Amino acid sequence: MSAVESRLAELGLTLPDVVPPLAAYQPAVQSGSHVYTAGQLPMVDGKLPVTGKVGAEVTADEAKELARTCALNALAAVKSVVGDLDRIARVVKVVGFVASASDFTGQPGVLNGASELLAEVLGDKGVHARSAVGVAVLPLDAPVEVEILVEVTEA
Repeated sequence: MSAVESRLAELGLTLPDVVPPLAAYQPAVQSGSHVYTAGQLPMVDGKLPVTGKVGAEVTADEAKELARTCALNALAAVKSVVGDLDRIARVVKVVGFVASASDFTGQPGVLNGASELLAEVLGDKGVHARSAVGVAVLPLDAPVEVEILVEVTEA
């Protein structure tokens, strides 16, 4: 077990299986020393635990937890490409999308779920630049979607 996966276990978390693509794309691709993930929905065992807009059907606290799930799914996608999460040199960028009710403005707080998880798991390597974007709707009516860009070391 990698040090990263040991840290996940200390936090009471397990790395999920990679979420299969919902369309014509790959969950993650490597280009040089960087791995780019596709947008990861908060899928658990192949389905969304909650759907709807944040600030309407979904609370900000619920969405923050869903963003954590998205980050876990993103780490699984990275592992599927590089084989060992200990190869992560740093998380460079996180981009998060929040399906928002028209008056909801708490997107940064929702995306803190993903950012905090990455820092808890990876320490300083998990601290990153980030964008938090409110959108009208996401695939499958998901409340949140997260993609990450990581730099990796050579195998």
